[in-house]
Amino acid sequence: MNQPIDMTTDSAWENWGRRDPYFGVITDPKFRRSHLNEDAKRQFFESGGVHVHYVLATIRGCIDPNFAPRRILDFGCGVGRLLLPFAAMAEEVVGIDVSPSMLQEAARNCEQRGLRNIRLLLSDDDLSALTDKFDLIHSYIVFQHIPVERGRVILEKLMQHLRPGGVGAIHLTYSKIRYALTQGAPPPPEQSAPVTARGTTPTTADPEIQMNPYNVNQILFAIQRTGISRFHAEFTDHGGELGVFIFFQTPVG
Repeated sequence: MNQPIDMTTDSAWENWGRRDPYFGVITDPKFRRSHLNEDAKRQFFESGGVHVHYVLATIRGCIDPNFAPRRILDFGCGVGRLLLPFAAMAEEVVGIDVSPSMLQEAARNCEQRGLRNIRLLLSDDDLSALTDKFDLIHSYIVFQHIPVERGRVILEKLMQHLRPGGVGAIHLTYSKIRYALTQGAPPPPEQSAPVTARGTTPTTADPEIQMNPYNVNQILFAIQRTGISRFHAEFTDHGGELGVFIFFQTPVG
C-alpha cells in the first residue's frame, strides 16, 4: 500500500506567508511582523544581496569563470529576498513558490522597486508552471522544509529545466549536530523529527517548519546520472542543522 504523501509543509508555508512572511524566511526575531520596521526590512534584503554576490563569486571561482546568466530561476523564492538582487544581473528572473501569500508579498516588493523583469509562479510537485530552461537554477534553505521523498523528485524535475551549460546551485540539509555520537546518522529509534521555528510558544504557536535531512548519496547519484562530471560543495550549519550547498554545471553538448 502506498504511503500517504506529506503535503502539510505546503499548508504550513502558506500559513507563514499569511501570518509572518519575513520571519518564515529568516527566523530572526527582528523579522517578526510585530518588530519589522524599515531598518529591519532593509537588512533583510541586504542579506539577500550578500548571498547572491557569494553565489555568483563561487560559480565564477569554482565552476565557470565566464558565467553570466541571462535567465535565473529561484525555487522557493518566498517574499523575494533573492529575486531582487538576481534581477539586477539578469534579463529575466523567475520566482516560484508554493505559497500564494508569499508570492503576493514578493509581487509588492518587486512593484515598490519598479522591477519589470521578474515573473512569479505558483509551484507544485510537478513544476507544471515551468516551461522554460534557465542559465541558473538556485534554491537555498528551501529543500530542508520539504519531505525528502517529495524533494528528491522535485530536484530531478528542476534539473530538467537547466539549459546546456547551465548551473545549478542547490542547498540541502543532510544531518544534525546532535547526531555527533553516531557520525551524523540518526540514532535509532529516533527519526528526523520535524522541529518548529524559534520563537514558538504554547500560546502563540507558529506553523510547523520541518527540518528534513537528505541522503547525500541519493542526491549525488541523481546529479551524476544526468551527465554532470564535477561539482563544488560547501558546508553550512544553521543552528545545528548541517547542510551542503552544491554547485554543478550541465554538459554543453
